[in-house]
This record gives sequence, C-alpha cells and structure tokens, in this order.
Amino acid sequence: MASVRKGQKMVLVMVGLPARGKSFTARRLARYLSWLGYPTRVFNLGEQRRTELGGRQTHEFFDPSNEEGRRIRQALAQQVLEELVLWLRANGRVAIYDATNHTRARRQAIRERCETEGFAVQFIEVENDDPRVIDANVRETKLSSPDYADMDPEAAVRDFRLRIAHYAAGYEKVADAEGSYLRIVDRGRQVVMNQIDGYLPSRIVFFLSNLQITTRSIFLTRHGESEYNVEGLIGGDSGLSPQGRRYAQELSHHMRERLGETPFEVWTSTLRRTRDTAAPLGRPVAEWRSLDEIEAGICDGFSYAQIRDKWPHEFDARQRDKLGYRYPRGESYQDVIQRLDRVIIELERYRTPVLVIGHQAVCRALYTYFMDLPLTECPHVPIPLHTVIELTPRAYGCEETRTALEPRPTNAEAPSH
Repeated sequence: MASVRKGQKMVLVMVGLPARGKSFTARRLARYLSWLGYPTRVFNLGEQRRTELGGRQTHEFFDPSNEEGRRIRQALAQQVLEELVLWLRANGRVAIYDATNHTRARRQAIRERCETEGFAVQFIEVENDDPRVIDANVRETKLSSPDYADMDPEAAVRDFRLRIAHYAAGYEKVADAEGSYLRIVDRGRQVVMNQIDGYLPSRIVFFLSNLQITTRSIFLTRHGESEYNVEGLIGGDSGLSPQGRRYAQELSHHMRERLGETPFEVWTSTLRRTRDTAAPLGRPVAEWRSLDEIEAGICDGFSYAQIRDKWPHEFDARQRDKLGYRYPRGESYQDVIQRLDRVIIELERYRTPVLVIGHQAVCRALYTYFMDLPLTECPHVPIPLHTVIELTPRAYGCEETRTALEPRPTNAEAPSH
C-alpha cells in the first residue's frame, strides 16, 4: 500500500457519470481542505469547455462516435490536466480534477502524468443510480448551465439524459488494480476504500463519509453580552450582563418565530455565557469544549490596552499576524480551526437545523468555512453581539441572512478576539 508522504502534493481525481454529484462533492471537499490550511483548487473540465467553446454543446458533442467532438474533448481534458500540474508545481497542495474520467485508459493516463511529477493520486468515484436523485440533480443544477440557456426545460432534460447515456455506454468502474480510491455509493449509504493510507487521505475519507446533500439552516450567534464584555476584558468565564440576559430571551423568541415547530439542535460551548444564553430556549443542549472561545493564555482577563502596556511585543505580533499568532500558553486562530474540525464534520452530517451559540473567534472560523472565505479573512469577519446569522448551504454556495436583535450591547466598543 502506497502511503501519502508528509507534505506530498495530491491529485484527487473525480470519477462518475454526469448528474451524480461529483462537482458538489469536489467543491465541498475543496472548501474543507482549504479551511484546514491545505491550499486546494478544483479544476473543472466542463467549465473549461464552456470557456473555450461557449455554451450549447448538445448531446451529439459527447457521442463517442463523434470523432471531432472526441478529439476536442480529449484536447481540453489534457489542457486542464496541464494547468493542474502547473498550479501544483507553483504553490498548490491538493488539486481536484473534476470530470467524468469514466474509462480506465483515461484514468491511467492521468495517474502516469501526475506520478511523473511526484504527486500522489487518489480517485474519488461518486456512484448513484436512484432516478429521483439523478432527476433532481439534472433539474436543479444542469438546467441552469450555459449549455441549456434559453432552451425549453423538458427538451434540455431529454438532451442531458442522452449525454448521460453516451458516457454510460463506455463507463468502467474504478478497479482495485488502479490504486488508491474511495467510492461513495448512494450519497454515503456505502463507502468503499482501497489503498487509503496517510493522515490527509484519511481526513478526506472521514469528511466525505459524513457529507450529506441536504438543505437546512445553520444559525450562528455569539452569547449575549457578558460582564467581561461590559468591562472591556477578554476571555474568562463571566456570566451575562442584564442586556445579555435580555438578548437570551429575544433569541428564544426569534428561533420560535423562525422555525415554529421544526425541530432543531442547540449547541453551546462549556462556558457560562453560552449556556446561559441557551437557557430560555427550553431545549436540550449539547455542550462542546471545541466551541469554547480562543484560549488567551497569560492574557486572559486583561483588556487590550493592558496587554499593549504589559506585553507590547505580544500585542505587536498579534497585530502583524492575527491568524497565526498564538497567545503565550494559549491558542491561535489556526489552533481554533483545527479543534473545530469535528464540529464541521457533525454540521455536515446533520439533516436538521442547528443553532450554535458560541464566541467571536469560533463563530468567525465556522462562518469562514461555510462562506468559503480565504483563511486570512477569518480573524476579521464581523460577528457582532446580539446578531443571529442564518447560513443555508446550497449545492454551489451558501446563502446568508443576518438579523440584529434587541437590546443593543451596553458596550458597543467592547474588545473581541
């Protein structure tokens, strides 16, 4: 079994028929790996085709008996592969080659090209034969493609089904002899692995094994204003201020109005201010130590003015690199992201809405993940007190709604991590 060496660059090769969820899987995986700190990029053959040729390639273009279409498709596939190689050579860590890659000959050519560069190769095969899922994928994502702009929807569906049939005629499942692969059957009902070894490949398997294709909301909010917020201090385990207790009541009203009788989960940190904020909801609460605020170490309980006066070098170092700076005997934002890994896996696995009552740094990290922001933006995302952020993940993005609730905090200028 070939193991992915520490620091070795990887190529993840998507495999599967059209409308099986390959691009959804590739984009979600790229977002997850980027958030963990691995520079990752998706190279999508369909996007390259539309860029080079424009839209409106109907099913005849994909017919294997169409020699000219096959020549063009092969040339485009090679072009995308070479762009992928150049990107990994420069500064990438993980590249995802998003195409059908439906024949063993094509996959062998990709593997040989990548291995000459010293890249590790892992195939990710997405398999689904449920006609309801396929039809939903076609109608929800494919009909909005430039290939079918201004075309009658039913005619577009018929054309895309013929495209699928062209690929299905020559489809070859990934075999054990092809090396490392992960096969996801029926959206995670079955997961098949072959020659998976190493930390990063294992993280990929764990993430994809829990990934659900569902539309439900995730609500993020900081705790109500705390006594430390009023005093301008960071860290600690203080209780809520009077304004914070009022916010806890307003949050309960808001969730009742927003979701009605729809069941939802409530997650908090282990700190008093989040548990007290959740109390008026009257629902079971799951406490996560992973959701605790960033550990401020020796700076815990101080104001930023006091930190600047007492430890000016630490204050300046944090100003220069807020993402990577680690409080002495404490944590950095990057440390927080690593400990939130399991929280993200659980959020991706859940099919029902979840309300996360957390802290500034924690909510920033979770928001950065779902909105697919660069990590450098994470420490600067505005997450004001007494605000509910509703995130609704979609197939190719995430919708956001912010609702500011009364009362406003006593200390609007309170420092934050």
